[in-house]
Amino acid sequence: MKIIERFHSKLIFDRRVRVLNGHLRTLIPTGTHVLDVGCGNGLLAHLIVKNHSGVEIEGVDVLVRDKTYITVEPFDGSHIPHSDGSFDFVMFVDVLHHTEDPMVLLREARRVARTAIVIKDHLREGLFAARTLRLMDWVGNAHYGVALPYNYWSRRQWSTAFEVLNLKPIVWQEDLGLYAWPASSVFERSLHFITRLDLTLVHMATKHGQHLLQFFFLGAKIFRLCPVITSDPYQFISWRVSSRYLA
Repeated sequence: MKIIERFHSKLIFDRRVRVLNGHLRTLIPTGTHVLDVGCGNGLLAHLIVKNHSGVEIEGVDVLVRDKTYITVEPFDGSHIPHSDGSFDFVMFVDVLHHTEDPMVLLREARRVARTAIVIKDHLREGLFAARTLRLMDWVGNAHYGVALPYNYWSRRQWSTAFEVLNLKPIVWQEDLGLYAWPASSVFERSLHFITRLDLTLVHMATKHGQHLLQFFFLGAKIFRLCPVITSDPYQFISWRVSSRYLA
């Protein structure tokens, strides 16, 4: 096992982090506040911040390691411990296939994000895709004690989830260059993708509409408590009627 870990670290992990850093930087605008869900030790997030001025990234993880490169808070794997719309972007890098139901965290990400969600994950597409992904997952994560439910979705499953959650893919890329040849012919293929999903206007309008309604009713109730000084009896009657139904 130690020989495999050493091989993975030298030939796969270092290149993966470097390549993903390049891809993710192009998807995250300057001045963006990002939450990295399942960030591990935060090395990838640290490199993005280091090479992309104006970006701030915080992390949450089920297993908080002794040494981390960014601030990492523990969470239960289901509920993100942040309020609605508290981050510009939410990011998942090879995280969702470690959950029993990716929709749970996708819904949480949509709740917490103001603008977009960035995902790097797998596609169960092609010959022996599931078996290949299981092997990759085991080699890269088993020794860390990471949950391995091997829950890989097909392209159709991802698309359906995005439609249900009103998330619009702005960028979708599968040719990532994570592996050098000849490993790429086995482990790359169509097994990986990166996407940026923007919150649709419908979802954003719903979010902002709820806040506007809350503001309106709060203002109306405050107004109802204030004394009305008017010489127009019809205005006074109208105020009384509206006050009664806003109570």
